Amino acid sequence: MPGHLTAVDGLSSYKQALSTAYGDVDLIARSDPESWRSSLQLLRLGTLQVATEESDAVRVVRTPRDATADGHDHVFARLQLDGRARLFQDGRSADLYPGVLAFYDASRPFSLVLPQHQRARVLMVPRPLLRLGEAEIRRVTAKVIGNAPEGPAAFLLPLLSGLAQEIGADAPTAREELARAVADLLATLAADRLATTEPARTQEATLFDRVKATIETRLGEPELSPQALADAHGVSLRYLHKLFHEHDTTVGGWIRRCRLESCRAELARPTAADRTIAAVAARWGFVSATHFSHAFRKAYGMTPAQYRGQRPSG
Repeated sequence: MPGHLTAVDGLSSYKQALSTAYGDVDLIARSDPESWRSSLQLLRLGTLQVATEESDAVRVVRTPRDATADGHDHVFARLQLDGRARLFQDGRSADLYPGVLAFYDASRPFSLVLPQHQRARVLMVPRPLLRLGEAEIRRVTAKVIGNAPEGPAAFLLPLLSGLAQEIGADAPTAREELARAVADLLATLAADRLATTEPARTQEATLFDRVKATIETRLGEPELSPQALADAHGVSLRYLHKLFHEHDTTVGGWIRRCRLESCRAELARPTAADRTIAAVAARWGFVSATHFSHAFRKAYGMTPAQYRGQRPSG
């Protein structure tokens, strides 16, 4: 089974378990560290991790030094199951109680104040799966999701909770499908929370940034298309084309430019010297090496082989 259950009888052991699962953290508890009780169940599903944690009262702190030193940059989605928690990040705080969720970012400092015995499910999600840009991620951290009686979160959060609970019980192939569904739900919840916190005039710009972020994470997929992007973001194809037209470009043109830039950067790296030009092109979504060479020459005025031979430094 791709996970483990750690029964922890002491603060120092739990700190080690949390640091292994989440990234380096400090724990501060007022009670006797040796009588303090907790447990952590961790399930790894490819790039997605699901943890079920239970603990006595404690404060969990990720310092600026921790966030810089260990390289963890996933995003947490904390769904409180029992007890309460107060999350601090990016100058904001969020009070969590059973049934609500909040995002926080491992790449920056945060703290969690758990004032009583509590239980929570914590999903650790690679940033690209949220389909948000960096600025957008900062705008959704430490904000409560699910505290309104209406809206998408009101019916999506119970579904998310059920899926996350079901993941550990199903066969491996079913777990992988459920993990993808969980990631999609989290992306939807994050996008909805972002939309409700921004003025209407900025929502088109936000969507444009999200689509660009999706393109960047899916460049290697040859089948990436305007229709696939429209479907991923829940908009019509016509609206997507209009959005890019307002930025003086096209969807296809943006994808092609991003792919060419990625190829050019790789061809310039000495560490990629043993990789064929066709392999570089395929890695970034070009099906035809001939088409890639033609597009590269049109964009940069020389063939990929000529460019690689120059080995430009910038």
